[in-house]
Parts: sequence; C-alpha cells; structure tokens
Amino acid sequence: MEVKVLKNILNANNQIAEQNRRLLAEKSILAVNVMSSPGAGKTTLMLRTAEELEDKARIAVIEGDVSSSLDTEKLVQAGVTAIQINTDGGCHLDAGMVNSALQNLPLDELDIVFIENVGNLICPGEFELGEHLKVVISSTPEGEDKPHKYPLLFTIADAIVVNKTDLIPHVSFDMDSFSRVAKGLNKRAALFEVCGITGEGIGEWGAWIMDNLGKMRAEAGNK
Repeated sequence: MEVKVLKNILNANNQIAEQNRRLLAEKSILAVNVMSSPGAGKTTLMLRTAEELEDKARIAVIEGDVSSSLDTEKLVQAGVTAIQINTDGGCHLDAGMVNSALQNLPLDELDIVFIENVGNLICPGEFELGEHLKVVISSTPEGEDKPHKYPLLFTIADAIVVNKTDLIPHVSFDMDSFSRVAKGLNKRAALFEVCGITGEGIGEWGAWIMDNLGKMRAEAGNK
C-alpha cells in the first residue's frame, strides 16, 4: 500500500512538472534546480551568479525553505527578483509549489529561473520540478565523502559545484578524492570549484549557465 501511495504521489508530481516544463518552454526560460545540504552556500552562489550574469541574462530565484524568508530578503536587497516558498516542515520542493511560484513571477521579463531547493541531500532528488538542469553544491567543510553517502543527487546532477574552496587550507577536504568519486558516479556532470566569497570559479560557472541557455533556445528553435 505504501509503495502504491508513493507511486501515485510521484506520478501526480510529474504531471505538474510537465506543465512547468511546457510553460518554461513557451517563455524560452532556462530553469535550474539547485540542491545541497543546509549551509553549503546556495544563496551566496545565487548572489554571485546574479552579479556575473547581470549584463547577460535576466534572472529570478525561487527560494525554498522550511521556514523564514531570510535568504529571499538578501536576494531582494541585492536587486535580484526572488520569490519565497515555505514548505512548513517539508524536506523538499515539489512541482506544484514551483508552479505556484512561476505564476507569480514576471516570466516575460526573464531568461533564467534558479530554483533554490530546501537544504537536503536526500528528498529533493526524488521530485521533478520541470527544470532543465539539476545542480548539486557540496561545500568543503562538509568533507569529501558526500558523493559516497548521498549518491542519488550526484548521479542525476548536470553539474557538481564544490563551494567554499577558500577554506580548503583549514578543513579536511581532499579535492582529488571528491572528484574521483563524483566522476565515478557521473561522468557527464560538469565540475566547478568555486568560492562565493572571493568569486573564484564564478566566471566559469556563469559561462556554463549561459551556454546551456543558448543550447536550450537553439534546440527549441529547431523543433
């Protein structure tokens, strides 16, 4: 019975995810689902990304949290279009939540929507949101064993971002070991080493996002 109920929930979610996908395609918007554990630096990366893409693309952020709107307030204060979703205890965003957020964004004025998922390395990987890209962030203070412990997110990711590289001299983090395991799980994923504080690697990360925006629109134009 539990398996059937879960299957029904996922099927219903996937139907709404497809609606989101069609809406984004209609507006030629690239959607990026950003996932990580709490404190890995998602919001700081979003702020840096907004700076990097300021003259290149119009972006918005859908901010998912269990409660509070602190991260959304930071984004708005920095001039980023952002909208808050509070899950009231839920450990992930689902397609219905994202659909509601999309209905309240100025989609005709956007090129890219980043979906900052709830901080969790397990549940978000199970739920399609209608996104084009899945990104997982792992920060150096967490250690290099996260791909071992939470393989699903690293397996499905289109990009893996190692954040807080400035802390490597002060924490136990083996970049070679992390990269070897991550690439063993997912050879196709792009791997970025970044620092949201210093800006290291943000240019390469931003270029990858813009490249995917161009590819998405080119593919849509060929259909």
